[in-house]
Order: sequence, then C-alpha cells, then structure tokens
Amino acid sequence: MARESIPAGPSVFLAGPTPDKSAPVPSWRPTAVAALSAQWTGNQPLTVLSPESRGGTRAARYEEQVDWETAARGAASAILFWIPRDMRTLPGMTTNVEFGLDVSSGRAVLGVPPDCPNPERNRYLVYVARRHGVPVCETLPDAVTAALALVAANTGQETR
Repeated sequence: MARESIPAGPSVFLAGPTPDKSAPVPSWRPTAVAALSAQWTGNQPLTVLSPESRGGTRAARYEEQVDWETAARGAASAILFWIPRDMRTLPGMTTNVEFGLDVSSGRAVLGVPPDCPNPERNRYLVYVARRHGVPVCETLPDAVTAALALVAANTGQETR
C-alpha cells in the first residue's frame, strides 16, 4: 500500500485512477488484486504495489505520495495501467503522465475497457501503447494475464 516498504521480488504496480472522496466510487484495485492472486503461479510470492493508502490515510505531504509512487513504479516487474475513464469520477489525469513516463519501460500493460463512460479519452494512450509495443487489453483479467507475463519475462520467474 502507498508509502509502505517496497519489497524485492516479483511485483506488479497497479497504475490508474484512484477514487477521490469528493466523488466516491468503488476502487477497481480489489478486483485486480483478486485476479492477480487467482492467476499467479510463480515460485515466489508476488507483491502487489498499490498507490491507495491503507485505511484511507493520506500522505501528510503530496510529494511523499508522488515520490513513493515513482519509486514503486520503478521497482515493479510490471506496471498494470487500468483506466476505466470517467471524467466525472475517475479522470486519471495523473495516470496519463505516468503512462507517458513508463510506456517505453518494457514493463507496461494498458487496460482500457471499451464500455467505460469516456473511452474516447483513452484513444491517444492506446495509439501510443501500440507504437511502443505495449500490450493493450479491454478486460481487467486480460490485463492481469499480460502483466503477469511481463513479470515472468522481466524476473525470469518460473511459473508452476
């Protein structure tokens, strides 16, 4: 969880819009964690790095959150971008920047559900992802599968 220690070993960072208290909607991350847990067959434990705070406790300083997220994305074996774009509740403006920073890392997966409220706002990201050979998925389970393939490729992790 945000601002906690980042352990070594295979890991996936869950990048994408985080619900805000001003426009509360359920987080998509618990579903992603469940899918990662169900699909992971590696010989080592998989760490899931989430930018959401344990217990909803926010960082005392904004920079602490940004610095942790940057370090966590840098340490991750794969970065799963899931962007169920809703300009009212899950705009994902920071996510756009993060994707631009990570698109050429060889560790990114882009998930963009076509039935989200504003799929047209993901069009540019899809184009950039394809130009850089980043897997583009339309369902969260498919994005998880692609992310775990990158974990295996980037860590040499054998799966059972």
